[in-house]
Amino acid sequence: MPVPHSEGLVARSLLRENAYRAIRDAIVDGTLAPGERLNDNDLVKWLGVSRTPVREALMRLEQAGLVQTKPGRYTIVSPLDVRAVRAAQSVTTAMHELAVREALPNLSTDELGAMREANARFAEALRRNDVDAAISADDDFHRIPVTASANDAIRSVLEQFTPVLRRVERLRFSSLSGRSSVAQHDRIIALCEAGDVEGAVAGTRANWQTLVPLLENLTAGTQ
Repeated sequence: MPVPHSEGLVARSLLRENAYRAIRDAIVDGTLAPGERLNDNDLVKWLGVSRTPVREALMRLEQAGLVQTKPGRYTIVSPLDVRAVRAAQSVTTAMHELAVREALPNLSTDELGAMREANARFAEALRRNDVDAAISADDDFHRIPVTASANDAIRSVLEQFTPVLRRVERLRFSSLSGRSSVAQHDRIIALCEAGDVEGAVAGTRANWQTLVPLLENLTAGTQ
């Protein structure tokens, strides 16, 4: 076959993706605080990449609502916008419900076992008050039915909206309120194992709805 003319395409794509993920994760975990100015030169030096992947990453992050840009003036980490988080919570909940609904008929014993293992790590991380590990294990738990659904649209939507939600979930998993998710995860697994589609969907909805009281508290705090 003819050799494509666009040399280095894979390497450039990886640079863009790595820059995006690094800045996104630093915003989500609070390393880059709400309202903090983002300087291109500082980001280039930190990430060890050229200006182009940094600018492309910032454009994606602006679309995701994680940064705000005033052309020619500044780029900052977006302040926590409760309305945007509420919208992300609604969309994320709906996508995880759909993932469970589509995945359950084909969810294997190995996948159910992987969900149990992820939930065990989640419980242990909460016991140690390790928020980063808790979020990682929670991601692993919910990722299994998303992957099993084989629905690229679900993955694409979650990729956009989950980071906004994770900024709030860090607050939840650093408090006692996050402990209830362990039992909710166990219930979701049991319902999936029993082949109860509607029950598993309802359990998933209830799990993601536990963020609502926290959002209400944040709303009250801004009034």
